[in-house]
Amino acid sequence: MQTQARETLSLKEKLNAYAQLMRMDKPIGTYLLLWPTYWALWIAAEGIPDIKLLLIFTLGTFLTRSAGCAINDYADRKVDGHVKRTAQRPIPSGRVTPKEALALFAGMMLVAFVLVLFTNIETILMSIGALLLAAIYPFMKRYTHFPQVVLGAAFSWAIPMAFTAIQETVPAYVWLIYIASLLWIVAYDTLYAMVDRDDDLKIGVKSTAILFGDHDRLIVSLLKAATLGLLAWVGVLLSMSFWYYLGLLGAAVLFTRQQYQIRHRERDPCFHAFLNNHYVGMSIFAGIFLHYFAV
Repeated sequence: MQTQARETLSLKEKLNAYAQLMRMDKPIGTYLLLWPTYWALWIAAEGIPDIKLLLIFTLGTFLTRSAGCAINDYADRKVDGHVKRTAQRPIPSGRVTPKEALALFAGMMLVAFVLVLFTNIETILMSIGALLLAAIYPFMKRYTHFPQVVLGAAFSWAIPMAFTAIQETVPAYVWLIYIASLLWIVAYDTLYAMVDRDDDLKIGVKSTAILFGDHDRLIVSLLKAATLGLLAWVGVLLSMSFWYYLGLLGAAVLFTRQQYQIRHRERDPCFHAFLNNHYVGMSIFAGIFLHYFAV
């Protein structure tokens, strides 16, 4: 049936299938990857970064996230059909072959690497870590309950890369931002995993949502608190102004709302709480932007 589906696809349908594989219809992942990147670019440049670097990192973020979705669907090709939310993805529905997904992943990562070549040697070397993390993340859910940690490491890797691109070095405080971003990603991706927890238990996929069990809400709240605490520490180290802390306060309000949403662990509220993290990243960026704008 999948072969027949591929043979009958028109060019438009095929392109739509590739777009769906890249999650172009669901930009939330790009936003969530973009905000920490912008935090780092603005702090590293102490204001608006060079337009060339801004374009490189913005396009690179889109390509890296899209490539990650392609390799993720390749890794999940044998289980997506058993999960209601993912059964109609391009590979299990037969609209894209596994080889096509791998080719798309390789092509987008190659273009992303070409973009990095327009920076400097330090950033080029750092990009190797981004490639490795993007490639291994989708397979981690088979072997460990911490795939969300690997995702956090991958999604946050643009932070030190932004500093090497602008300052040609990575100051020590940058790793506080990196860890804060990683913990935030573990928190919101645990919310995402809570949506699929029942299905994941049936098919043997591992996640922090399964590992945390009945303590999931408490641990997620602690991860969010640690995120804000580390970012506040960065603010002290960099003598950030009122605007920066106002951005953190906005994030704290949004985090509180999310905890209320997930109080019954229901699928739809957990998913909406996950989506709300777009505004968390935006709030923190707004605080950083306003700090440098007001200086």
